[in-house]
Amino acid sequence: VQLQASGGGLVQPGGSLKLSCAASGSISSIGAMGWYRQAPTRQREFVATITSGGNTNYADSVKGRFTFSRDNAKNTVTLQMNSLKPEDTAVYYCYGQVSARFYWGQGTQVTVSS
Repeated sequence: VQLQASGGGLVQPGGSLKLSCAASGSISSIGAMGWYRQAPTRQREFVATITSGGNTNYADSVKGRFTFSRDNAKNTVTLQMNSLKPEDTAVYYCYGQVSARFYWGQGTQVTVSS
């Protein structure tokens, strides 16, 4: 399984960004997919997850602002991030779970700054 993340960038506070993560390889075996993020000097933290059936779970810090969706036909997940705050600044990593194993994409930088 290979994961390719895209969509990061620089945005002002209150703005929006959309992150995408495309899966390739043994994609039929992928169960849950999700995002973690890591800011400088901080540990990697959970952002959101989505099951193969489309059920979502979000970190409290992003609930109501982020929306996570999945297109199984395109093997892609999308994280729509609205009302961004400076504290959302981090490198965002997508993952895909196959049984007990996690596969990670490369990170994409999100910077929220005026």
